[in-house]
This record gives sequence, structure tokens and C-alpha cells, in this order.
Amino acid sequence: MENITRRYVSIGRDLIEQLKTSKYQVGDRLPTERDIAEQFGVSRTTIRDAIIMLELQGLVEVRKGSGVYVISLPDGDNAQHISVNSNHSNYDSNDIGTFEMLQARQLLESNIAEFAAANVTGVQINRMKQILDAERIAVASGNQEYNHDKDFHILIAEATQNNYLIEVAQTAWERRTSSKMWAQLHTHIDDTEYRSQFLEDHAKILSALQKKNPAQAKEAMWQHMENVKEALLSLSDTDSDDFDGYLFDSYRVDA
Repeated sequence: MENITRRYVSIGRDLIEQLKTSKYQVGDRLPTERDIAEQFGVSRTTIRDAIIMLELQGLVEVRKGSGVYVISLPDGDNAQHISVNSNHSNYDSNDIGTFEMLQARQLLESNIAEFAAANVTGVQINRMKQILDAERIAVASGNQEYNHDKDFHILIAEATQNNYLIEVAQTAWERRTSSKMWAQLHTHIDDTEYRSQFLEDHAKILSALQKKNPAQAKEAMWQHMENVKEALLSLSDTDSDDFDGYLFDSYRVDA
């Protein structure tokens, strides 16, 4: 099988080459994400993942609302640095970009929700209600744990009654938990203010599942993942201007 280089990795390498050729010096501010995105003809989410990759290597520092600044230059062919401001080890080439991961989950989980709506049991619906109740309490108390979020999504996969789909969903969450890029992004954000929105999204998904409406369940899950992506992009914004619109140049789901 051909080894496909992820787009954000390719862009990250190009940016590292620019650092190697002294286009930028320590202390310089990189162009805005919008400008870099236009330069490479990609979405801002792809650029965001490339920046996270450089940050994990200790080459740049992200200052929310101010920009991305060079804090170290690559040493020859070796760009594997550890940032003194990071609690994480170097970039792992086997890792998955945060927004690449969310895009995949959006496609997978919206279809899983659609299938689950036709197969969910009453017992599973009741369990989902219990999870949402626990999630409401956690959000109200400011609890930062995401176990209820994970439990809700995994239970939807279980509602498909398809063991392979369950395994796929579990693997996706395991990759998120172990991802250094995901962890690095979250060092810059506090998504407390958005968790009420996510809770409302979950309630809409549950309503569609309870009504056994596959199209509505698919749309609700698609929009939930879109809301998550938009929130993460907004909360970790390195540019000073606002962002709106869909994050990926991808099709909308047809309800």
C-alpha cells in the first residue's frame, strides 16, 4: 500500500524548510493562518494541525489572539526539539492531526448514528438518558472530565448492534486519548463555555434516536461534530479576527 503523506505533515515540513533557510529568525511572527492557508490552498484546520506539529517539536510558540512565533530553529536535518514550555514529548509521526481526526469522526459517527437509530433498544435509550443526566451535573459543577462524552458516543455505536462498528468507534476514542497533538491543542483552550452547547447537541441526537429517525440522527451527529470543530478552532485561534463558516471544504450531510 502506498504510504500517503498527510497534507498537514507536508506543509509542516515546508514550514520547517523555511526556518532552515533563515526566512524567519527566533522571535519572528509567522504569517496568519489565513495567509498560510491561502498560500498552500488548504483549509485553516490543516494549517492548525501543521502548527501543532511544529509546536510539539519546540520550533514555534502559539500565543492565542497574537499569532505564532519562532522560538527555535532546526539544527541541520534534525528538527526534533522539545519545547521548554511543553509537557509533551516530540511529535510522533504516527499521530493523527486533531482536525483530521475530527473530520474522520464526523463522517464515521454521523453514519453510525443513522444506523443506530434503526437498531437502538429501549434499554440503551434509558442508559443514554442516564449518561446525559450525569453529563449535565458535570457541566454545571465545572467538572472537566470527558468520560460521559465518551460513554455517550460509544453507546451510540453499541446501539448499531454491530461489533465491528463498535470497535471502530472505540479505536477512534483511544487514538484521541493517546494523541499528543490533541493534548497539545488543549493546552491552549478552555472549552467550558462550549460544553453546554455540546450537551444540547447530545440531547438532539438522543431525541432522534428515541424517535428512531435515522436521517435526523445522522444530521444531528454531523452538526454536533461541526460544532466541536468550530469551537476548537475558535478557542485555539492564533489570529485576532473572527472565523465563521464550515471548517472543511466538504459536503454537507443530506438529512
